[in-house]
Amino acid sequence: MEKDNQEKVIVIDFGGQYNQLVARRVRECNVYCEIYSYRTPLDQIRKMNPKGIILTGGPNSVYEKEAATAPKELFELGVPVLGLCYGAQLMNYVLGGKVARADEREYGKTEVIVDKPLSRLYDGIPSPMVCWMSHNDYIAEPAPGFEITAHSANCPCASDEDPERKLYAIQYHPEVLHTMFGKEILRNFVIGICGCSGSWKMEDFAQKTIQELREKIGDGKALCALSGGVDSSVAAVLLSQAIGKNLTCVFVDHGLLRKDEGDLVESVFGPDGPYDLNFIRVNAQQRFYDKLAGVTEPEKKRKIIGEEFIRVFEEEAKKIGAVDYLVQGTIYPDVVESGLGGESATIKSHHNVGGLPDYVDFKEIVEPLRYLFKDEVRKVGLHLGIPEKLVMRQPFPGPGLGIRIIGEVTAEKVRIVQDADAIFREEMANAGLDKTTGQYFAALTNMRSVGVMGDERTYDYAIALRAVNTVDFMTADSVEIPYPVLKKVTSRIINEVSHVNRVFYDITSKPPGTIEFE
Repeated sequence: MEKDNQEKVIVIDFGGQYNQLVARRVRECNVYCEIYSYRTPLDQIRKMNPKGIILTGGPNSVYEKEAATAPKELFELGVPVLGLCYGAQLMNYVLGGKVARADEREYGKTEVIVDKPLSRLYDGIPSPMVCWMSHNDYIAEPAPGFEITAHSANCPCASDEDPERKLYAIQYHPEVLHTMFGKEILRNFVIGICGCSGSWKMEDFAQKTIQELREKIGDGKALCALSGGVDSSVAAVLLSQAIGKNLTCVFVDHGLLRKDEGDLVESVFGPDGPYDLNFIRVNAQQRFYDKLAGVTEPEKKRKIIGEEFIRVFEEEAKKIGAVDYLVQGTIYPDVVESGLGGESATIKSHHNVGGLPDYVDFKEIVEPLRYLFKDEVRKVGLHLGIPEKLVMRQPFPGPGLGIRIIGEVTAEKVRIVQDADAIFREEMANAGLDKTTGQYFAALTNMRSVGVMGDERTYDYAIALRAVNTVDFMTADSVEIPYPVLKKVTSRIINEVSHVNRVFYDITSKPPGTIEFE
């Protein structure tokens, strides 16, 4: 992914959930970016010759005995440094300032007033502006040489800086979409302050990755876990361009797909499709239902689905002969939410990350999209010539409907949620909302309640509808679907889907919720 002498900015991770989101925002400025743990030796950072350094947020307090920290020498490299949230507090603390517990925690959208509009960081940024705050501590006294450049009602130091030493600290999170001019502020840092040219493109990633895969795999055989979703499809095309017929794509129909989706995937990637792939479809629906029988705990369900996926691939690998590599369409939100993204805490495991069994019968797992976000994967897909209708289709989780069914998974429950979801997607398209909504689906709750249908009382399930808008899948807002659309969807589901007598609409944002239900 990286070219020799490629200018880059590095992100030092202190355990914040948004670490890779920071890197993605830098890439949006067409500047190459990598993430490293705060444990990375200073000499290693120096040898990277970064154009700039960004310190992420983190879950600790900088003054705690075991808190993640950084050496004072990091701020003496002569390289511009930007601290975000915990990183801002750490910069001030290490350089002689004071950080203390706030009387009142500041969380969510907050109005910030810029006190120093001539700051290069705030060039072209209006004041006041809405920013996303998330902190228990605050910078009580800036480090010597630092000047406060912004404040909020409850935070006297929303940002400060020492421009002579090229040191900048921001208490809020410019990387999340809730901060109105966050992207512009980060651009001011990487382009205006760090002096990056902004010449790196996603096309560089695609071509470099194909070349790296070709060199890595050589004449080896690879088996691709193809779900038909955006991620695995882009991964498959990258591999096919790298190793051609040495790639076999296996599509496992685990019985947890959307309605008629198995046949759709086969029509696109199978023998009659446009791609020159070795395609194998495995119908393993009952096998997965049997393994999931009686299981209600979400993490256990994910791990069972993940393990069965791998077992199926092992079996298929043995049928086709020697296979050296397993290819997966893992993307970074999967990694960071599985607790594998640097210092980040575990939120949930994913079937193609944390759900892998200890023993996998392959030489190595290849994940070419591991450090990309969904929108970046889409850009790569379009660059590779994959049809737009496939690249821009609705995302679908690896465990499928297994995590859209609360509680035990059965064939009957799968049918219920498949039918309800198909109705929801059809009516969203009829209303023209499919093009403007990021992700929408139906889930089956574990709640049963009394209802009246005709002259009879019923005791049936409740369906929950969810629709969100998101760019990076790290944060999301619920969509205000017009009431007539919701009313029509509800009427159709209750009348057309057996064993459902109530429909709810979930308006929870992320955070605090997740996009999926489990």
